[in-house]
Amino acid sequence: MNKIEIREAHVEDTETILRFITELATYEKLESEVKTSISDIESSLFSQESTAHAIICEVNGEPIGFAVYFYNYSTWLGKNGLYLEDLYVSPEYRSIGAGKAILKHLAQLAVSKKCGRFEWCVLDWNEPAIEFYKSIGAKPQNEWVIYRLTGDDLKAFAG
Repeated sequence: MNKIEIREAHVEDTETILRFITELATYEKLESEVKTSISDIESSLFSQESTAHAIICEVNGEPIGFAVYFYNYSTWLGKNGLYLEDLYVSPEYRSIGAGKAILKHLAQLAVSKKCGRFEWCVLDWNEPAIEFYKSIGAKPQNEWVIYRLTGDDLKAFAG
């Protein structure tokens, strides 16, 4: 029997997290977009200044997935929210409930921290994920469109 356990990530998990990030990007057909490194992950997730957090999902002590999240704020609710940046489970473990365990862990964390929301984005072509999210009661927010400034555009606008 597979025992799923969720734990807080530690700096020793950095290489595993980078591997999962790369596997997720490959699945999303965006591997060339991964620019992070071991040192970037160490400083952004495990330093004193870090505002993001990571968890590791294990089966029988073996890391099989991860999630990265952070807290945001809703002015309308007057409460923090929990935002899931990435969720990934290795393909061979996708039918044992690991993804659901990760989401449930984060939902429990959001409730314990009195968050008003638990949100994430999904690529519009990722039907397996969309169906999974619907099955747990999550609802799409079709009225919102994400905008983004990155790289040179961000630097140009900031200047």
